[in-house]
Amino acid sequence: MCLLPEVTVAAAVIVVVAVFFAGMGCYALAAPAALIRPFGIDVTTGTARSEVRAVYGGFGLGVTAVLLAALWQDGPVRTGVLITVGAALAGMAGGRVIAAVLGDRTTFYPNWFYCGVEAAAAAALFAIA
Repeated sequence: MCLLPEVTVAAAVIVVVAVFFAGMGCYALAAPAALIRPFGIDVTTGTARSEVRAVYGGFGLGVTAVLLAALWQDGPVRTGVLITVGAALAGMAGGRVIAAVLGDRTTFYPNWFYCGVEAAAAAALFAIA
């Protein structure tokens, strides 16, 4: 009995997105100010650092966990995880677009770069769901 999931395109997509979230989560927990600095946000208080660690760190690692668990699932559980994480990513990308429509002009990096990453990851997850 093999404990590893079958290597497929779907499994590869799940692992790539999980690695992205794991990296974000670990980085946020270890260095919250460095993670958020490219966005021009200054996190000098303990409350602000705690918020970054919770939202980017805890959420990122939570998403990593459900994506990795989905590797060993089939059917509706896997589909539900993929659609849910895809919707979260699409919502993040959509929020960036709405901000631009409302007049928040930003540079390519970090906002539009991450918009592209989020949209691509969402599309990939929806495609394999």
